[in-house]
Amino acid sequence: MKKIIFTFLSFLLISSATYAQKGINFNRSYAGGGRLLMFLDSTAKNVYYGTTFPNLDNTSFSYLPGENSVSINTYFRKNDRVEDYRYTILIDNTPLTVNKSIDIKELKTVDHAGEILRTTSLGDFVIKGTAITVLIYSINNPLNIQKSVFYGKQFPKAKITAFLKNFTTDKGFDSSWIFDPEEKSDFTFTEKDLDLTLVKDKTDIDYLYSTSIKDKQTNKIIFESTAWNYSIISEDESALLASVKIDKNVFRKSGDYEIIIQPLMNWKHCWECGISAKEIESYISRYTLSVTLENESYSQKEVWTYVGLACSILGILSGLTMVYIKRKNKKKLAEKEQQENIAKLQLSSIRSQLNPHFLFNALAGIQNLMNKNEVDNANKYLTKFARLTRTVLGDKELISLSQEKKLLDDYLQMEQLRFGFKYEINQAQDLDLDNVEIPSMLLQPFVENAVKHGVAQKADDGDIVVSFIRQANNLVLTVADNGNGFDTDKPNKGLGIVLSNNRIALLNRIYKENHFTLAMQSSDKGTKISITLTEWL
Repeated sequence: MKKIIFTFLSFLLISSATYAQKGINFNRSYAGGGRLLMFLDSTAKNVYYGTTFPNLDNTSFSYLPGENSVSINTYFRKNDRVEDYRYTILIDNTPLTVNKSIDIKELKTVDHAGEILRTTSLGDFVIKGTAITVLIYSINNPLNIQKSVFYGKQFPKAKITAFLKNFTTDKGFDSSWIFDPEEKSDFTFTEKDLDLTLVKDKTDIDYLYSTSIKDKQTNKIIFESTAWNYSIISEDESALLASVKIDKNVFRKSGDYEIIIQPLMNWKHCWECGISAKEIESYISRYTLSVTLENESYSQKEVWTYVGLACSILGILSGLTMVYIKRKNKKKLAEKEQQENIAKLQLSSIRSQLNPHFLFNALAGIQNLMNKNEVDNANKYLTKFARLTRTVLGDKELISLSQEKKLLDDYLQMEQLRFGFKYEINQAQDLDLDNVEIPSMLLQPFVENAVKHGVAQKADDGDIVVSFIRQANNLVLTVADNGNGFDTDKPNKGLGIVLSNNRIALLNRIYKENHFTLAMQSSDKGTKISITLTEWL
């Protein structure tokens, strides 16, 4: 009997007793998220489907710990323009299908409670021991990507690899490390301490985990976070790590606190649930912090001091003056830190917009080569694109000039396959590319603009020159092309250039001792972009 169910998350569930694909009897179906259905064998158990996350609006996660195979379908409603949709399938982050359109001829029509739906299979897959990611978007709204992850592996239990305590010194800021912490660690916070950062190894499903801190005296949660910061913060700078920063003021008093890192799974939202409480507990990491606050004893002493000073008007006035000045300075410091944090968040937001902008342009390049039947070039393009993607999707704000050069070299080689132009990347002999860092992808949008709006139409006659120049203590980065140029007095509406202009403005707010200057020169003989980083070297 055919059975149709809707959940409150608007995921479509269809039971398909008549489904038989490649010899597998798929007669149970679950929401994979967005426009996807997954079909499983009738013996399926412990299927946790369609989990969503507060910090990822268009991502769903389905956990299939005991399944061997899965069939994935997509569906469309009557008014959907199927020809506008594209999908990408990744197996353990390795592309299987990239930017592929829906085969309209393969669509089948089903009647769902009086509504006509069109559906087609994206394939049957072995899910055991692997992860399958499906990305679907409409070319009319390419930034609105619906991402569904089907996870057949065992959850990696989160492990804290280090604690980092940041504090102020007479010379500025410093930090201390505790590597491979035990289940219980001791910390003493003084007035000079700022925060405590817990660090763990980065995984592809970090978004699945939340971090919370519980006061073991009151049994209340005093801190929660569902997001991770990614950066190279280890002493040897060898790995990209995930971290959560905890302000020291979270700890109101001395005592024991419990750090809890656990998956954001709704263990009750599943089919044929049989998971035990003990197994759920095995996915949760718990650490105890024994916290000592030095300013607690100072606060008690301060109370008695104020009582003694109450005998003298001069003492009271002196005490009030000291408190006022201290609070005023603390407020100024907090406001300054808040402004810097806001600027960093805005900078991170711009980076998150630049990455998909670059990736979708690159995917369009692959599609263009395939449409022209240049299969060899498309394969070469895809190989370079895969390597380049790992760099672009990294969350490092600063990278070395040698890394930036490699990124630009890979990108220009890719586009050279399409347009045939010539290029070169020059550097000053007195520049140590490995030891000079700049904001990542600082030049890439301008290089992309030089390719698409400068030399794309010139083919073999096109020429692009990228230069890294040292002028005293200033670093000058230039991108020049021999295209037809543009009117620099008119506002540029290109997304990459607009985002880059905003990014440079934010960098000037963060790096106040330096200054980033962007200059554009353009004529009918070509365009030159210059970015000067003053007192950078």
